[in-house]
Amino acid sequence: MSAGDVLWTPPADVRTSTRMGRFMTAVATDTGVALDTYDDLWAWSVDHLGDFWTRVAQDLLGLEWGGPALPDASMPGADWFPGARLNHAACVLAGNGMADDDVAILARSQTRAPVDLTLAELRTAVARCAAGLRSLGVSPGDRVAAYLPNIPEAMIAFLATASLGAVWSSCAPEFGTRAVVDRWSQIEPTVLLAVDGYRYGAKDVDRRTQVREIVAALPSLDHVVALGYLDPDVPPADLADGAISWSDLDGVDPSAVEVRAEPVPFDHPLYVLYSSGTTGLPKPIVHGHGGITLEHAKALALHLDLGPQDRFFWFSTTGWMMWNFLVSGPLVGAAVVLFDGDPGHPDLGALWSLAEETGATYVGVSAPFLMACHKAGLRPRDDHDLSAVRGVGSTGAPLPPEGFEWVYEAVHDDLHLGSISGGTDVCTAFVGSAPLLPVRSGEIACRMLGCRVEAFDPTGEPVLGQQGELVITAPMPSMPVGFWGDEDGSRLQASYFDDFPGVWRHGDWITIAESGACVISGRSDATLNRGGVRIGTAEFYRVVDAQPFVGDSLVVHLEDPAGGLGELLLFVAPAPGFAVDDDARATLVRELRSALSPRHVPDEILAVAAVPRTLSGKRLEIPVKKILQGADPDVAASRGALKDPTALEEYVALARRRGGVADG
Repeated sequence: MSAGDVLWTPPADVRTSTRMGRFMTAVATDTGVALDTYDDLWAWSVDHLGDFWTRVAQDLLGLEWGGPALPDASMPGADWFPGARLNHAACVLAGNGMADDDVAILARSQTRAPVDLTLAELRTAVARCAAGLRSLGVSPGDRVAAYLPNIPEAMIAFLATASLGAVWSSCAPEFGTRAVVDRWSQIEPTVLLAVDGYRYGAKDVDRRTQVREIVAALPSLDHVVALGYLDPDVPPADLADGAISWSDLDGVDPSAVEVRAEPVPFDHPLYVLYSSGTTGLPKPIVHGHGGITLEHAKALALHLDLGPQDRFFWFSTTGWMMWNFLVSGPLVGAAVVLFDGDPGHPDLGALWSLAEETGATYVGVSAPFLMACHKAGLRPRDDHDLSAVRGVGSTGAPLPPEGFEWVYEAVHDDLHLGSISGGTDVCTAFVGSAPLLPVRSGEIACRMLGCRVEAFDPTGEPVLGQQGELVITAPMPSMPVGFWGDEDGSRLQASYFDDFPGVWRHGDWITIAESGACVISGRSDATLNRGGVRIGTAEFYRVVDAQPFVGDSLVVHLEDPAGGLGELLLFVAPAPGFAVDDDARATLVRELRSALSPRHVPDEILAVAAVPRTLSGKRLEIPVKKILQGADPDVAASRGALKDPTALEEYVALARRRGGVADG
């Protein structure tokens, strides 16, 4: 098979059997607009933004707001639903079609026994946690920070914080001290919730020292709440002097059952997420109650087709926006499956075992995970009952055609595979899947409803069928309320709107076909432009990573200021049992020359022990490039934000050998 081949087609009854189909029919009936295809619905949604998002609020959430939906559509600064009030926690805990005794959380970990909570039990837990936070003086606008894994307590504390109108911010305990402090010192939290440690696969990871270092570096903290996760009997004082335990917090009002969620303005801060922090101080991105509630309802209900009776799983830590996306599941009536642990332990079948055991109906993972399963020759359908799985999601990197084909061959031949792309900046995807559309190998099916995504050429003109800058030319409600501390909005403006005034530039290369299907080619600031021939890094990795001897790879283009070809360096971490020898190098040269161009044959292919990646799996192309150009390694990349903080050492050593690098 090849790119563009159809792997799945919607059933004949898609207009009545899916939430998107029924939504489209209702809109067409009520407006009199002919909506026969997804393209028709998408065009209506972006041409009538106020009407579309009003329908999302009413039809999916039962929220009725008077007045105009979008009186000012300028970017930045779009004014959504002025005067509207809501509370994200109240919307999630309403359950939207779930019964009180329906399971709302299925939590699995490699640290402790399984935990399941019904919707009623979740509400009670949130009410008790909110009472505890209130007793610590937490009030609207205060920041609550969480150094917690993907466990029920994290979701409970988040909803409790939101119910009070306070602001949530979480970092996974895999983050090192500096990475955490770089983030939270900007928002000055008053309360910290933290675990003593966790188990990753077969390894116990003690984090008490890191917690004490974080507390010492954050003078704004008034209270620390210690959760004994690795050791349930750990004394709270082991984490911080004067700390209280989770049971102390939970026990303030043991009679609490109902959540007192105060309605707040539409753009009231809900949580602060952060850019990767690999190229400087992480940007503290503030998301609001209203924008997140509407966007997640739309994406989960319409694009993923989730609702009551579904069990929604996406592998994530609390330090990645996919966790925030995941825990919105009950917003559309879906239970959520939380997993804390190593997805490769005891082998790559672990997550497929989890899907079978929990009856997950939608399984979300990263593209690199799917490709690792493919390269390992896994066939989960042979070893697991995955009959409940009707959707698989992929994100974190472009999924190549062979990844698409592996899913249909090895997982299930009748499921909806959605390759999606978006960002922490909007806490969602802006291109993805739709149940009304076929799945084609190597393609992202569509631009998401309500997202006016376009490809711009260098002059700022939209193009179809050719690669361009991914831009968003109309506002989305989940665009940031702002950056924390950016009072005049200058940092927000510089991050997204300086290149094309009034238009959001995201920083990816995208090709949009006449059909509306999309292909993401990698970061536009990491493009391999050799002698005027531009190749996205995603295209490059598709060739390299397909080789059986390649475990992981990273490519860096060091441009020539004089206008020459510059230097193209390819770093390869060999797969287990292989080496990067002369035969391997010759194979890579031959394949790259044939598949891409002679200009994209690397000048040097270097064997490395590891490729540096963030905790969410992104390759550090730009930081490595800066290090090789002489930047201070500790300025170019925050090691505490890396999956393996030692992975940069080889590149720093190479930079020194090549002519010097700032000591750091």
